[in-house]
Amino acid sequence: MNAPHFLTQIAEAYRTGGQIAEGLAVLAEAQALVDKIGGHYYAAEPYRLQGELLLAHAAEQQAEAITCFQHALTIARRQQVKALELRAATSLARLWQRQGKRAEAHELLAPVYGWFTEGFDTADLQEAKVLLDALV
Repeated sequence: MNAPHFLTQIAEAYRTGGQIAEGLAVLAEAQALVDKIGGHYYAAEPYRLQGELLLAHAAEQQAEAITCFQHALTIARRQQVKALELRAATSLARLWQRQGKRAEAHELLAPVYGWFTEGFDTADLQEAKVLLDALV
């Protein structure tokens, strides 16, 4: 069983249902498992989702969300998991866009998106493309 991945899916369901505190609690459990087992391929995603949940909870938690997104980016890059790097970069770029940091958002997201040569029909790549188009 892939517990961190499963727990992250549960946290995403809580986010969708507006149960932010519950989602954050499940993510804490996922992060503890990732820390315990180390090197887990899905290690970046709980941190990215934590940032999304923090933003859904309160707009004033932007600084904490940025830290989560940057941590997710660092992990994904270290592990060379491009799909999770794309997700983290998209989340951070979207937040920067809302903050008026359009150039920084584009500089972050464009090279990650540009790395991909296939799979452009996936939701993650479509979402990144829409955001990139909005940043130009």
